Amino acid sequence: MRKTLKAIAIACTLLTASIPVFTQNRFNPDGAFWLIGEAPEGFPDFGGINLNARRLRRLPAQGLELNNGKRFSFKTATVKRDNLSFTTLTVGGVYYTFVGKFLRGGVFAEQDLSDEQPVLEGVLTKYKNGQKVAEAKMKFSYFGGT
Repeated sequence: MRKTLKAIAIACTLLTASIPVFTQNRFNPDGAFWLIGEAPEGFPDFGGINLNARRLRRLPAQGLELNNGKRFSFKTATVKRDNLSFTTLTVGGVYYTFVGKFLRGGVFAEQDLSDEQPVLEGVLTKYKNGQKVAEAKMKFSYFGGT
């Protein structure tokens, strides 16, 4: 009986010791993703991509944002470590799609990330009246809000 209890105690200790490792593997990219470098041809007004799955007040609403403040909310979105893809709602005949991936994991708000460090890359496509009018591969840095 004592050997069984000792084995259970050791198993519980090992399980407890592995829990911090599991929590370190959490993935939460909520925040703003800003284009690194110059805006590519066809995207002179592009501002960034906002992720806010928890609807935090300190972060902008989810969607794509232009430099003039105009927002395109997500119609569909997949946010996973190896896949960020979305299609926006159509506004004034214009909508966007994005297919990309995160270049790192973890909880972005807890990391010390520079403005020039790419954390997301992918292809952004712009459609007007159902026709593709621009497409470019882009890299993005992270901003976690104020």
